[in-house]
Amino acid sequence: MDRRFIGAMLCYAALAILAGFTLSGVIRIATWVFLGGIALKTYIVVLKRRAD
Repeated sequence: MDRRFIGAMLCYAALAILAGFTLSGVIRIATWVFLGGIALKTYIVVLKRRAD
C-alpha cells in the first residue's frame, strides 16, 4: 500500500474519532458522512491509479 494513502486514511479516522468525542447530534453524523465520502473518493482514486 502507498504510504500517502495510509496516511490519508489515518487522518480521516483521527478526524472522525475527534468528531465523535467533540460533536453531538446531527452535526456529528453529517461530519462522519462527509469524512466517509472523502475517504471513499480517496480509495477510488488509488484504485484507478493502480489500474493504469
